Amino acid sequence: MSSRRVVVTGMGALTPIGNDLNSYWKGLISGTSGCAEITHFDASKFKTNFACEIKGFDPADHFERKEYRRYDKFSQYGVVAASEAISDSKIIGSSPNLDRIGVIWGAGIGGLETFQNEVLNYSDGDGTPRFNPFMIPKMIPDIAAGLIAMKYGFQGPNYATVSACASSSNALIDALTYIRVGYADVIVAGGSEAPVTIAGLGGFNAMHALSTRNEDASTASRPFDRDRDGFVLGEGAGALILEEYEHAVNRGAKIYAELIGGGLSCDAYHMTAPHPDGRGAIKVMKNCLDDAKISTNKVDLINMHGTSTPLGDVAECKAVKHVFQENAYNLNINSTKSMTGHLLGAAGAVEAISCILSIKHSMVPPTINHFNNDDDIDPRLNFTFSSPQKRNINIAMSNTFGFGGHNACVIFRKLD
Repeated sequence: MSSRRVVVTGMGALTPIGNDLNSYWKGLISGTSGCAEITHFDASKFKTNFACEIKGFDPADHFERKEYRRYDKFSQYGVVAASEAISDSKIIGSSPNLDRIGVIWGAGIGGLETFQNEVLNYSDGDGTPRFNPFMIPKMIPDIAAGLIAMKYGFQGPNYATVSACASSSNALIDALTYIRVGYADVIVAGGSEAPVTIAGLGGFNAMHALSTRNEDASTASRPFDRDRDGFVLGEGAGALILEEYEHAVNRGAKIYAELIGGGLSCDAYHMTAPHPDGRGAIKVMKNCLDDAKISTNKVDLINMHGTSTPLGDVAECKAVKHVFQENAYNLNINSTKSMTGHLLGAAGAVEAISCILSIKHSMVPPTINHFNNDDDIDPRLNFTFSSPQKRNINIAMSNTFGFGGHNACVIFRKLD
């Protein structure tokens, strides 16, 4: 029996360059930098005092006060993005079988701010344990998936995927698999992250992962540039409604694209550094292409992991050249992290959305903040520097790689 086809019928985004799907796309196409001085807390004594924060987000616009006080920011972001995607899909109005709708949600860290604040409150006291009864449910990574299901009554598969920066791509691949084999007809898949906290910034600074370009924050995220010095911390959420093709057609759903493949691999090399030759990246792209049953000359666009780190960008470019050979020079390549920063566990979802919107609009968002070529990166590759490029996109790939050596890759195709 052939596996069932999976399509995208709804999307939602909450990002540093736009608080909904349409504004996110406008931010991408206009080459907007989402990076600015941190406002969530006083970061003046940190090595890095900037990040890509969400702007103008008020939880009171989306939740009752009693409700949002019980949710960590990462859950708030997740529920908001998922709600937009569910509304966009019009799945609720079609009287679906709620037993056949699931939620698979990625988060690399979960409720970091909740844990941080509870520990700070305890340390400021006299040793008497006083903890919020909602501390544990607020901080566990799977709670966002549970909250989304509770809001809509979805009783299908429900859990969290945790693979650092590959988390929400893992969620998409798991959802693809479950729908293919018939465990569900619809799955809300994506991810959310809220790491712009004292502990988040301090922890990543301590491992020298972040850019420290405090004097020029708006251009600090500069993937593939000679002078890149680390990634920029970001926050937000992305949600996709993945649906079995016939189920979508039968209810007259709008279809954005088809999810035709997913690939997974592990570097098995280092806790935080990529394999220098891109070993895991090569394997994950090959696995994804094999799963999609397409050749390299069919791919038009790769949204790169492209974090703006000295080691990662070089290794990924080597991997692309190894996998695609001469076809690499026919690709459009971009890194939307140059605008959004790195959303960690939510990156895969928001970047998958960028790929799908590129397919829809026949437009590739730019990689901004490029000033100087890196001698270790082939300048013949088309990185879509500085300005968007018009192109008919039939097939788009998205790469995500996480600490621990986790690699995940997804491929979307325009539906004929």
